[in-house]
Amino acid sequence: MKRILITGGAGFIGSHLCERLLKEGNDVVCLDNFFTGRKVNIAHLMDSPYFEVIRHDVTEPVLLEVDQIYNLACPASPVHYQYNPVKTIKTNVMGALNMLGLAKRVRARILQASTSEVYGNPLVHPQTEDYWGNANPIGPRACYDEGKRCAETLMFAYHRQNGVDIKVVRIFNTYGPRMLENDGRVVSNFIVQALKGSDITVYGDGKQTRSFCYIDDMVDGLIRMMNNDEIVGPVNLGNPGEFTVKELADRVIRLTGSSSRISYKPLPQDDPVQRQPDITIAKKNLGWKPTIELEDGLNRSIEYFSKRIKKSKDTITV
Repeated sequence: MKRILITGGAGFIGSHLCERLLKEGNDVVCLDNFFTGRKVNIAHLMDSPYFEVIRHDVTEPVLLEVDQIYNLACPASPVHYQYNPVKTIKTNVMGALNMLGLAKRVRARILQASTSEVYGNPLVHPQTEDYWGNANPIGPRACYDEGKRCAETLMFAYHRQNGVDIKVVRIFNTYGPRMLENDGRVVSNFIVQALKGSDITVYGDGKQTRSFCYIDDMVDGLIRMMNNDEIVGPVNLGNPGEFTVKELADRVIRLTGSSSRISYKPLPQDDPVQRQPDITIAKKNLGWKPTIELEDGLNRSIEYFSKRIKKSKDTITV
């Protein structure tokens, strides 16, 4: 049994990771300040004697004894990370510093959840780990993009200077149950709008591309990377299947049976035109690749959001 700390453990990816690691027989500590994380995401785990929740902000040091650290803490959608850009930068940079300090002290292995956003609006397609990116350091998305880039720099600095055992993954678009309804990301936006019969908001002409990885596949990739003794990273984790945003909107409308229409709005500043991971390293070194097709994942997500929306309506009615 390992004692594992997950920062941002009550969030979308974090809660699924907590659940999976508990099922595998580990002692799991979930640390979250509940800015975007939700207690309901982890409520079903609370009866386990091997699950612990600490309300804490990673920008402040914490003293724990653990074997592994998954550093996931940070709002990941533009709506939330642009709400307080200074806080976002502090979460990325100071959070990484505090978790690295902890890892150094207790000799724990630490995995940094970085992001495909470090590639910015890429000039290389698909994106490989040796690509340095095309990011705007002073734009509205920079608080997240540059914060994550700096966190990667800190990881490798601690690794080279202090011998800290690190792992770095770059997470591409991930979706599934427990995403916030107001998340602001394209899959949750489209599903919620379609289920409510609202116009589906597409920014730009809808020809920009994204790659969508279902949450179960992502969690599997994170755990494989953490427990791999051969590579440090960075390693891309994502689904290499590439779809235009318009294709996603059409598919969501079809799967929900919605009467929603598509409404086009201007593309936000620095929004990437293409996003597709090259996962050659993950395939070769982790034996990992996504197994859940987009349609299957969308159906599972639609079922989840449908229940959430119904529950909200019932609560309002009562």
